[in-house]
Amino acid sequence: MTYYRRDKRGIAGALAALLSILLLLTACNFLSRQAPEAGTAENYPPGEETVQPQFSNLAVYYVKMTGSDAYLVREVHQVPFTREVAKAALEELINTAPSTPGAVRVLPPATKIRGISIKDGLATVDFSRDVLRANTGASGEALGIQSIVNTLTEFPEVQKVSFLVEGRLDQEAMDWWGHVGLYGQPFSRDVSKVYEPSIWVTSPVPGQKVTSPIEVRGSARVFGATVNARLLDGSGRELARGTAAAAQGAPLRGDFILSLPFHAVPPGSGNLEVYWISPRDGSELDKIIVPVSW
Repeated sequence: MTYYRRDKRGIAGALAALLSILLLLTACNFLSRQAPEAGTAENYPPGEETVQPQFSNLAVYYVKMTGSDAYLVREVHQVPFTREVAKAALEELINTAPSTPGAVRVLPPATKIRGISIKDGLATVDFSRDVLRANTGASGEALGIQSIVNTLTEFPEVQKVSFLVEGRLDQEAMDWWGHVGLYGQPFSRDVSKVYEPSIWVTSPVPGQKVTSPIEVRGSARVFGATVNARLLDGSGRELARGTAAAAQGAPLRGDFILSLPFHAVPPGSGNLEVYWISPRDGSELDKIIVPVSW
């Protein structure tokens, strides 16, 4: 009997040990299910981190005056990546010289952006008082205001723009540069006085991976309002060609949308070319080249 009781104690101990092992395995399994899987935001394996882009492409608008006219030019500048893209665009407009011959900056170089708030489509920009030190005529003032507005309305969340100076609107701020003033704000986008370049493309963007059909979007100020596009592969072979009518022809400017079906075996890369054709000699003018992949 004593031997039998000792054996029961041994069996009980073995069962207790087995139960402990099972509980431990269950706990480990539960914890493994709670932990983030490899490759998630919480736990990236080496080499799998989310890579932030190093640069942002921002469209900015400068003023250009000739002997017979004054208008705006649009340029796309590459700036270090930031999440404050609206502020970065205005700082680029203030601090960076335009590359278009004859174009100038009209915002005083000492101008600081004290803040930008965007709510319900309205961007409110708070400038330092240095912004009021510009020396320009009435046309320069109107275009200068529009250059700021057009730069900010490049961002889809912005439809209108208002200005503040040092957080408020006193009489000096309302007069702005002394000719036009801020009496008409909030201001809306207006590209009717953007004469250069004749064509720009907003979609696809350089380096974008595209599928068929490519939806080509942009703005044109061309004779007859006809915009041409073609897709070439890496060897220069034409994959697709098409035309579209801009909303208005020169001397006015209009938006265009062009659907371009193509057949290509992925992966591949090439160039999208957008241009207009001279009615005089058939040459391709103001060509924009956008590198894409598929």
